[in-house]
Amino acid sequence: MTKKSLIPRVYDNLEKYLEKNKVLVIYGPRRVGKTTILNNFLKKYNNKYRIDSGDNIDIQNILGSSKFSDILEYASGIELLAIDEAQKIKNIGQGLKIIVDQIKNIIVIATGSSSFDLANQIGEPLTGRKTTLTLFPIAQKELKKYFGLFDLKTKLPEFLIFGSYPSIIMAKTKENKIRALLEITNSYLLKDILALDNIKSPNFIVSLLKLLAFQLGSEVSLNELSTQLGADTKTVARYLDLLEKTFVITKLGGFSKNLRKEVTDKYKYYFWDNGIRNAIISQFNNLDDRNDVGQLWENFIMIERLKKLSYDNIYGNRYFWRTYDQKEIDLVEERDNKLFAYEIKWGQKKVKTPNEFLKVYKNARFKVINKDNYLDFLT
Repeated sequence: MTKKSLIPRVYDNLEKYLEKNKVLVIYGPRRVGKTTILNNFLKKYNNKYRIDSGDNIDIQNILGSSKFSDILEYASGIELLAIDEAQKIKNIGQGLKIIVDQIKNIIVIATGSSSFDLANQIGEPLTGRKTTLTLFPIAQKELKKYFGLFDLKTKLPEFLIFGSYPSIIMAKTKENKIRALLEITNSYLLKDILALDNIKSPNFIVSLLKLLAFQLGSEVSLNELSTQLGADTKTVARYLDLLEKTFVITKLGGFSKNLRKEVTDKYKYYFWDNGIRNAIISQFNNLDDRNDVGQLWENFIMIERLKKLSYDNIYGNRYFWRTYDQKEIDLVEERDNKLFAYEIKWGQKKVKTPNEFLKVYKNARFKVINKDNYLDFLT
């Protein structure tokens, strides 16, 4: 097939999200394409703009100063201001607030790789003055437009093993994919985490990530993790929170409303990218040579579904469901006061209908997600 030069992204057309005297904030992990989307937009932008990076010390000093005269002099005379890597600038929220409050009709775009830093700095100062977009590693719904249905299905094993960061998808060989994944994991994601709160325990972070990687999709408790790591539960909880806020992992809680025997005191953790999970444990062997294909499949479906829900603005709550007598459902979505239950299966083994769940929750629907219908669920 003939490929286009760029993979189309959900937010390629930033124009429709821009408002005068408001800040468009683009969150997301490093290396998912935020800067590329911004630069491609600015290439087509016909009015006067300025783009700077939070890495620039001069820009840090100006926008972090809260000094009206310096900030307004810097931002005057342009129609659009773009700040890449905005989380590097201390008090960036206050600086941007001054700009959108004082300069008539200006438009501001800020990108940031760490939701922890950027949310804390921007959230309160820009209340009512911002629109937020979250960009993830490339979604199946984006890749469907790029590869087409047949090729997308053919490449499924690659997504399960190497994930869907832009540079990984574009890499031509397995060796290049592995090299790029290790670079993203070690030089970007872990570096971001360790920069937060002046963390000085890289070995602890790696040990925690490895535990989560090997227990992918399994229920874990803080007590179990703290025992295995030899740390107190508060420390483990803090690091889990940091890993979530830096887009490395996401958690799923237990659903419970009507049955006493429903499990609610544990969580399931998933990695935002299959490739990052495999890089953490250095396992890149083919699917035929693995004993964790079911886990990889479940992680892939869970995360791609999250991307779809986010990009399509479908709101609701997500859970797993299990009882103490071992009846379980992989995913329960609660939307518009209705329940949608999904069992995620890699193999062709027949799935037993969760009659107890459907009996108790009359408004619930149940569906099996497998290799035959997964793209309908994700795109």
